[in-house]
Amino acid sequence: MRELAGSSSLRPMKHDVFLFEGFVSSVRYTARLADELPVYDFAHFDINDVEPRGKIIVPDGVIAYSKWVSPKRTRSYPFARLYDILNAPKRITVIPMFKDEGADGDLDRIQYSTISWMNVLEIY
Repeated sequence: MRELAGSSSLRPMKHDVFLFEGFVSSVRYTARLADELPVYDFAHFDINDVEPRGKIIVPDGVIAYSKWVSPKRTRSYPFARLYDILNAPKRITVIPMFKDEGADGDLDRIQYSTISWMNVLEIY
């Protein structure tokens, strides 16, 4: 042990260390305060002309969708739109891969943690 000027000797502190290992196979969640979603027919669906979230009627059922305006989760706050589609059995989201803000701006890109998080929630 070394001595510090004007203090008693340093002693190692004892800390319990916990190690958790596991695998999250899926998340089951029921949204309780989700907004009612607008419904669109697949034949007339254009992602650029619809609301940020909704339902698409397809031949074999319904798909809930959401769309992001930026790959950055902190800029456009897409969580509310994702929350609204969690009750649907089939869920998709459209995320821009890159967003270039010019020479002096940031080059936003989707992060691995976003892909991982979406996979756990079964949103594709």
